[in-house]
This record gives sequence, structure tokens and C-alpha cells, in this order.
Amino acid sequence: MNTSWDFLHFSFFHTDFPTGHGEGSGVTQNPAILWAPIGNSSQMNCSHNKDASYFQMYWYHQRPGENMQLIVFTAVGGTPDFGNLDQSNYEAEKHNFESGSFSVKNLKPEDSGVYFCAVSQHSDAE
Repeated sequence: MNTSWDFLHFSFFHTDFPTGHGEGSGVTQNPAILWAPIGNSSQMNCSHNKDASYFQMYWYHQRPGENMQLIVFTAVGGTPDFGNLDQSNYEAEKHNFESGSFSVKNLKPEDSGVYFCAVSQHSDAE
């Protein structure tokens, strides 16, 4: 097996969606910084201390010099929604309202960047 020792850098930012202010208002993402070898997988975790109405979680990716892109939306009891993305490279889990995880599989150079976790309170459309 040929192993590449090139590493990818991941930085993380968390927010209370949709406000996007500062430190995340009770949202915690870990690890804060992650270096992982190309070809490996990497898992990020997100949790919050809000009430059970904040059961929706979003994961975003921002490459250097580019706009943020939504990767996946998750909600307790639902199937992760990757939109038009090839979900074979990703995995997302949301087993309870206060936490979730996101994984990138078979890391490639283009996976490097900043990953954002956001939580949202459910509201009924009127």
C-alpha cells in the first residue's frame, strides 16, 4: 500500500443558525483544528446546549478564497440531505437533538478548508 504523507488542514467554526454571530452561542464543535493524511477519513462533532427545538443541524464547507457551501442538512429521526452532492464521500449522523457528527471519507486535497456546524430551531411555516 502506498501511503501519502501529505496532510490536509481543517479548521472549524460553529454558529447558532441563522444569526451567525461570534462564538456560536452555546454551539461547540470539535476538534477545533484537525490535520489528517490524504486518503484517510476524518470525523467532526458538533453539540449545543439549547433546548430540544434546536434539532436541525447543517454542515458547511468553505475552501480558501471561495464562498461557503452547504454539504448536508440533518435532523433527528430523518435521513441526511446532501442535496446534489455525491454523498459517497460523506457521512452525517444526528441521533439526538443536542449533537451530531460529520465525516469526510477518503480525503482529497480539495477537502481542505474550514467546516462550519450550525444548528437551527424548527419553526412552522404560516
